[in-house]
Amino acid sequence: MTPAPAEVPMLRPLRECTVVVTPRSFGLYSDELRQQLEQAVGEVRYRPGPLSAAELAQEVADADGLLAGLDEVSAEVLDAAPRLRVVARYGVGVDRVDLRAAAEHGVTVTTTPGANANAVAELTIALLFVLARPLVEGRDQVRAGGWPALRGIELAGRALGLVGLGRIGALVAAKAAALGMHVLAYDPAVAKSEVARLVPLAALAREADFVSLHAPLTEQTRGMVARSFFEQMKPGSALVNTARGELVDEAALLWALDQGPLRAAALDVLGQEPPRPGHPLMGRDDVFVTPHIAPHTVEATASMGQMAVDELLNVLSGGQARFAVPLPGPLPRPAGLGPKEA
Repeated sequence: MTPAPAEVPMLRPLRECTVVVTPRSFGLYSDELRQQLEQAVGEVRYRPGPLSAAELAQEVADADGLLAGLDEVSAEVLDAAPRLRVVARYGVGVDRVDLRAAAEHGVTVTTTPGANANAVAELTIALLFVLARPLVEGRDQVRAGGWPALRGIELAGRALGLVGLGRIGALVAAKAAALGMHVLAYDPAVAKSEVARLVPLAALAREADFVSLHAPLTEQTRGMVARSFFEQMKPGSALVNTARGELVDEAALLWALDQGPLRAAALDVLGQEPPRPGHPLMGRDDVFVTPHIAPHTVEATASMGQMAVDELLNVLSGGQARFAVPLPGPLPRPAGLGPKEA
């Protein structure tokens, strides 16, 4: 059976459109960006997120556009928003957007590729230094009145293994190489590289002193850093994650820290954000956690905001998005039923 064509919401005049904005940092450093959006459309509603599906469904029920952060844009949300034409992601990940439902509802999904790549790459390098030198311990000791001779290691000459060699991974590779690190990478989508030596995942685990994650979250990559991966890592190695928390099996990570080869981990992302009270990774001296700050610099925030606004306004005006996410075809539906009736 041939899939039913997507039912594209009716094009309304831009000045009559309602837009919901959920990223907390949108326009934080630029009043001009908010003014640009507010002057272009009829109404802008700021609803700081990330929002659950139930919360978001209420907010977008009469919206034409959504400028989304890490909100849960589920099929139920799209069912509740008959006027919605575009979800402009404030970032690059779309793992929280139901792309098939978006296709079925004729909703365009866009991202902001490259806008925060350097910001994430720089934080990755910063976390490598945190793992190499006792910066936190030194600060705490001095605050307590001490002045200890704490010892660390140098990054130069160490092996850095990158899981994922897209925009961010390639930037990390170049910066790490400039520090004198030996960079190897695993990425099935990359055939050759001038910034890293491509190796199988198992070889990367065996050779790397530091492993840094830069893979997208998909059904194939979810939980890919599991106990079997940790069992192959070098004794005394360390893990950095500035990508997605769900890439890592956190139970396996705890095992690797307590009984396996891992000496430390630096995490900007977790499987649940914010973590629940009493989360076993919190409060450990061998785990350094930051609250998903990698993409949030003044420069990256401005760039993401401008790209997201441009994409949103292009689609609401009837134009083509520059960075639309390819959507899967809609599921087959019974004959005679439209996309919203099956």
